[in-house]
Amino acid sequence: MSTAEIYIPQVVTVTDSAVAKVKSLIEEEDNPDLKLRVYVTGGGCSGFQYGFTFDEAVADDDSIVERDGVKVVVDAMSYPYLVGARVDYEEGLQGSKFVIQNPNASSTCGCGSSFTV
Repeated sequence: MSTAEIYIPQVVTVTDSAVAKVKSLIEEEDNPDLKLRVYVTGGGCSGFQYGFTFDEAVADDDSIVERDGVKVVVDAMSYPYLVGARVDYEEGLQGSKFVIQNPNASSTCGCGSSFTV
C-alpha cells in the first residue's frame, strides 16, 4: 500500500523588503506579538480589495506564514483569493506601501490595490 503525498500550496510568499518593514514596524510598536494580517474584502474599483493590518490574535482557521521571525496571517475567507500571492513592500514617488502580486487576479485597477478574479 502506498501513501500519496498531498501538496498544499503556501498561501503567500513574503519578500525580503516586506519582512524588513514588518520587523521595523513591530519594533516601533514594541510588541513582539504583532503579526501582519493580509485580507481581501469586497469593494474597490475592481470588485475586491486588499487590506493590511497588525493583529495579535490568530483564529483557529487562519493560515500563518512565518519568515525570518515575521508572521503573516491570512483568514479562511481570504485564503482562496491569495493562494500563491506575493506580499511585497515598495517605496517610490507615490509613497510607501505593502503590495500584493496575485496570480489569481484576472485584472487589477490602476493603483494595484483592487482586483477581479
